[in-house]
Amino acid sequence: MDARLLESSGGTEVVVLPTAAAYEHPDRAVATATKHFEAIGGTVRGVMALRHADADEPANVEAVRQARFLYLGGGSPLHLRSVLKATALLDALIEAWQGGAVLAGSSAGAMVLGDPMVDPRGGAFTLGLGLVKNLAVLPHASGAIEHRTLRMAPPAVRLLSIPEQTAVVFDADGTVRADGADPDGVVVHLGGQTIDLATQVV
Repeated sequence: MDARLLESSGGTEVVVLPTAAAYEHPDRAVATATKHFEAIGGTVRGVMALRHADADEPANVEAVRQARFLYLGGGSPLHLRSVLKATALLDALIEAWQGGAVLAGSSAGAMVLGDPMVDPRGGAFTLGLGLVKNLAVLPHASGAIEHRTLRMAPPAVRLLSIPEQTAVVFDADGTVRADGADPDGVVVHLGGQTIDLATQVV
């Protein structure tokens, strides 16, 4: 899955933001990403934007703006949102993405991209970064939190329930598809109903 994303980026470098893991050894997150992407022919550049002030540092902003493959790592989606919200780095990330760069998020990194965002502390909804409107991501979900989230979902919000080691990919041509270990396990909820995956991009 990641090899296909790397190929579609047109380059070999992956710019990794371990921001969500700021309090969980972000250097290890970058090291893990480096080992992973080197095995499939890529290189990794870690951008250590761990605090809100770091997200306005010119070097960090420029690294993100020039990236062809941006990867937001896992950890705390609430911290990741608070660091990126209303910063030059977020502006650069959106600019790169809209310019054709691959943008990927793992767990917390995926959760913040939509709006609203699922609050991991109890499954309620809160503000996300809003790159994709009316779309919320529930990664590796199960049990009470998932059921509570489904009950509280606003009628217009599409909720993506995504299994482990699986992704939902928005292609440049506007199509959407599941990829990875369990593509058939991806479920899209809307208004209390389960809908087709492709429908959720409308």
